[in-house]
Amino acid sequence: MQLNSLTALSPVDGRYRSRTAHLAPFFSEWGLMRYRVRVEVEYFLQLTEIPLPQLSKFSPDSIAPLRRIYEEFTEEDAQRIKAFERTTNHDVKAVEYFIKEKMETLGLAEVAEFIHFGLTSQDVNNTAIPLSIKEATEEMILPAFRSLRQVLVGQAREWKEIPLLARTHGQPASPVTLGKEWAVYVDRIDAQIIELERIKYAAKFGGATGQFNAHIAAYPELDWIAFGNAFVEERLGLKRSQITTQIEHYDHLAAWCDCLRRIHSILIDLSRDAWTYISMDYFKQRIKAGEVGSSAMPHKVNPIDFENAEGNFGVANALLSHFAEKLPISRLQRDLTDSTVLRNIGVPLAHNLIALGSLQKGLGKLLLNEPKLRADLESNWAIVAEGIQTILRREGFPKPYEALKDLTRQNQVIDAESIAQFIDGLSVSESIKIELKSLTPWGYTGAASALVDTLKD
Repeated sequence: MQLNSLTALSPVDGRYRSRTAHLAPFFSEWGLMRYRVRVEVEYFLQLTEIPLPQLSKFSPDSIAPLRRIYEEFTEEDAQRIKAFERTTNHDVKAVEYFIKEKMETLGLAEVAEFIHFGLTSQDVNNTAIPLSIKEATEEMILPAFRSLRQVLVGQAREWKEIPLLARTHGQPASPVTLGKEWAVYVDRIDAQIIELERIKYAAKFGGATGQFNAHIAAYPELDWIAFGNAFVEERLGLKRSQITTQIEHYDHLAAWCDCLRRIHSILIDLSRDAWTYISMDYFKQRIKAGEVGSSAMPHKVNPIDFENAEGNFGVANALLSHFAEKLPISRLQRDLTDSTVLRNIGVPLAHNLIALGSLQKGLGKLLLNEPKLRADLESNWAIVAEGIQTILRREGFPKPYEALKDLTRQNQVIDAESIAQFIDGLSVSESIKIELKSLTPWGYTGAASALVDTLKD
């Protein structure tokens, strides 16, 4: 079979390719090669700035042509690297040979041996991969979260005055507004986005086992630690881990995984709540002409977008959990288990984008069914008992909680009339009775609307 969207083993490269293709420049094999080439070229350019005597003849005119090797990196270039790899059986060495070959065509053969000078493979991998993660997070993932947030903010504001029967432990509880419940998710997402923005993208860069042995052997007079810091932090925009083994310790990457998992868990919670509100008939769904909800039951309009979101966030979290637990652990100075695991780093992000797209689509199809919300509130007058007993406490009424408990736990129907009869029988002033009778299931929503107003754009 030819590899295409129908024959791909993974749905992120098959069924959902249209939603995930934008991640390919960051996390495909081609993308990893391009980031490796970028690191190697920029490292060489950093060496020319020391300057090393052997690179004294390097002309600044060659900087732009060198950078074009990765800036204009093509699929043919990637195939050339794969051809080298078939001989070397080493993917990073193949990148080195590819760049040297390019340098020969640029007339730079005499300085080509300073490509990968003093480095081990992980100096390249552990800068290339965090750089790809950083840029994908900043360019793809954070904007996607912010886009979803704006949808939620808009709906929270639209529905901030819509009263909703709350259910704690599945039982009727003090009413909220629909907009305030949406605002809960915005507030939670906001906190985690701040955490995600704060996370550092750490890189290992220090030679074979972390202390620049080869560099110092060749040029003992140079401060290679300062060089490494400048290269990683100023040139690449990453955080250099100062004391390492052969590989990055991945603690910051684990924090990135955990933060994404928390955001996904919040959005799973939202997906399940939206699904439940649809099942309670609080929401209808916009129908698209030609769509089928069930192969057997023509009437059905299933909440498949929320189900798809929940499932894909779950897959993403399973992978992120494994990454966070596995990557910080390596035998002695290094083992190779991180290498094969890191090749999958784009997969949870692909499921993230699939889920976010489905969640936004589902939210966009929601149609508020206000009569159903009002009917459920009307049939649950017992929920104003909290407000009544609290006002009675304020007035010094004896054992108000117990009095309301006796009323609301009887087997009789608790409706507006029975509440009014109860209030009329209380030994309180007429003004207090009027205050108590003003409490209704749809009006007893506290500061819900005001809380929505605190959301930022």
